[in-house]
Amino acid sequence: MKYNVDENGYYGKFGGAFIPEMLYPNVEELRQNYLSIIESPQFQNEFHQLLRDYVGRPTPLYLAQRLSEAYRAKIYLKREDLCHTGAHKVNNTIGQIILAQKLGKKKIIAETGAGQHGVATATVCALMGMPCVVYMGEIDMKRQKPNVERMRILGADVVAATSGSRTLKDATNEAMRAWISDPVGTHYIIGSVVGPHPYPDMVARFQSVISEEIKEQLSEVEGRTSPNYVMACVGGGSNAAGAFYHFLDDQDTQLVAVEAAGKGVTSGESAATTALGKDGILHGSRTLLMQTKDGQVVEPYSISAGLDYPGIGPLHAHLFDSGRGTFFSVTDEEAMMAGIELSRQEGIIPAIETAHAFAALKQMSLKPADIVVINLSGRGDKDLDTYIKWGNY
Repeated sequence: MKYNVDENGYYGKFGGAFIPEMLYPNVEELRQNYLSIIESPQFQNEFHQLLRDYVGRPTPLYLAQRLSEAYRAKIYLKREDLCHTGAHKVNNTIGQIILAQKLGKKKIIAETGAGQHGVATATVCALMGMPCVVYMGEIDMKRQKPNVERMRILGADVVAATSGSRTLKDATNEAMRAWISDPVGTHYIIGSVVGPHPYPDMVARFQSVISEEIKEQLSEVEGRTSPNYVMACVGGGSNAAGAFYHFLDDQDTQLVAVEAAGKGVTSGESAATTALGKDGILHGSRTLLMQTKDGQVVEPYSISAGLDYPGIGPLHAHLFDSGRGTFFSVTDEEAMMAGIELSRQEGIIPAIETAHAFAALKQMSLKPADIVVINLSGRGDKDLDTYIKWGNY
């Protein structure tokens, strides 16, 4: 079975480009040009030079000794939290802003939930001297205030989304509307493997540097390129797509994606898309999303702003539908406890999104010989207020 995108922009039955007519020229311009641009030697040289000298890649693959002892397996952490800006998001924004420049765009817009993609976008806009507008849910702006201020310091205009649940879904809606109003001069840097084709594939390619490095680094320390498990949290799913990318066709490696169950999968306050979702159209692609019987999007909930999304990217929908990926869901409480455990065991405070991936270790049956790689996608600085309010430490 094929797990990567096909020539029509689909992963199995998921994907495509379901967009308003006014956006068609923009999306079509991207579709026709993105591969030839990003595969060119000039682009690759600039992209990798910035990843090395500006972002700080390669990020370490760290053997977590005490965590390994606790779970009786060999657990490695891919330290994306050590990237400039504190998360994996900058891998994608570096790639997309170079692409936008090659296409002659003059302005950048973006959406953000946890704020990490917004910070990463504002960062590369400052680097390249381009104006930047970031749309963010009003609720997320309150719970992720440090990231809002970081964006503003970097020169971005942060615009509150005040409709719906006032979280990531609504920020994405506002960004799409803004793009329609200026389709010629603006490039929309989508932050995850969601949206109309070619965005899911494009973002996955930029983030695939994660799995490329994992293979090289694992070969050095273990003499093999394939771990038994690669684990990552999933909202839209860009960090997971990057961690999985070079293992998609490697059946020796199990791909483990961890969603946010919020207050419980059946509580009515959850973001566990694979447990609760059905096929539908969300933000320009066919995927799995939480919806009512008449097709209205169900408002998601998670303590983590970055996982507070009612769907998943079409690649992940296909991995779930085909059985290639194993999907777990983790409650707020379980994620917070896992975040504290990692802090105490390894001296690393993770983003709450990332903590969900660690919480799933308790649901797995690991063997002492198993090699597990967890994508530590972001650091917890932005979440200190949430940790403090939760307080159970």
